[in-house]
Amino acid sequence: MALPPPDRSSTCLVTGASSGIGTDIARELAGRGHGVTLVARREDKLREVAEELTSRHGIRAETVACDLGEAAERERLVKEVEDRGLTVDVLVNNAGFGTGGRFQRLDLDRELQLVRLNVEAVVHLCGIYAPQMGGQGRGAILNVASTVAFQPLPRQATYSASKAFVLTFTQALREDLHGSGVTVTTLCPGLTQTEFFEVGGMSDEAGNAPDFLLMTPAECAAIGVRALEKGRRTVVAGSFNAAGAIGGRLMPRSILLPLLRRTYPIK
Repeated sequence: MALPPPDRSSTCLVTGASSGIGTDIARELAGRGHGVTLVARREDKLREVAEELTSRHGIRAETVACDLGEAAERERLVKEVEDRGLTVDVLVNNAGFGTGGRFQRLDLDRELQLVRLNVEAVVHLCGIYAPQMGGQGRGAILNVASTVAFQPLPRQATYSASKAFVLTFTQALREDLHGSGVTVTTLCPGLTQTEFFEVGGMSDEAGNAPDFLLMTPAECAAIGVRALEKGRRTVVAGSFNAAGAIGGRLMPRSILLPLLRRTYPIK
C-alpha cells in the first residue's frame, strides 16, 4: 500500500474539502483510519464534515478556513498545522474552480484568481510538503486535475491550461520523488455532480449534460484514493472519460480545435 499507515500525530491535508470531491476524498481517508485536516473558505461547512468524520470513524478531524488563492493565507495554513503538532503525511490538492466563455470577454481578475488557486497553490503546498515527506521517507500526494488537461478547450482556455499544468507538474514531480518513499498521483475527473458549474457561472451547461456523462463525487473520490493506494501515476475517473482523454491527447490539433470551437457547449 502506497498510503502511509494512520498515526495520531499525522494528518491528511485535503483542500477544497467543504463539498464535492474534496469532502468524499476526506471520507475515503477517514474510513481507512486517517486523521484529516479539512481546508476551504467555508468554515461552517468544514465543521459539519469534521463532525461527521469524527463521529463516524473516531478519527481526529481538524479544520482550517483559508483562501488558498492568497500566498499569505497558505503560509498561515502551514503554520496552523504545525502549531497543532501535526505532520502532513498525505496531501490532497483538490481546491480549484473554472470559468467559461471566450477569454477576451471574461473578467481578467477572475482568470488570474483561477491561476493562483488552480496552479500556484498546488505548487506552493507541494513545495512545502514534498521535501518534508521525502525527508521522512514516507508520504502521498494526490493532485486533482481534470479530463480537460488532455486538450486545450476553447471557451475554457485558462481553466484547461491550469489543469494541463497540474497534470504535467504532478507527473514530473512523481519522477523527482522516485525512490524517496513518496507516491504521487494525478486524479482526472470528468463531468461530476458538484458545485463546479454553479461557481463558474455555467449551471446551464451542466444541466444539458447527459446523465451517463455525470459521475458522483463519491465515485471520483473512491477511484482517486484507490489509485493513490496502488501508487498509480495518473487515473481518469470513468471508462468513458478515459476514452475521451485518449482521443483528446492523440487527435491532431488541426482537427480537434476547430471541432471543439464549433461543438463545445459553453458559449
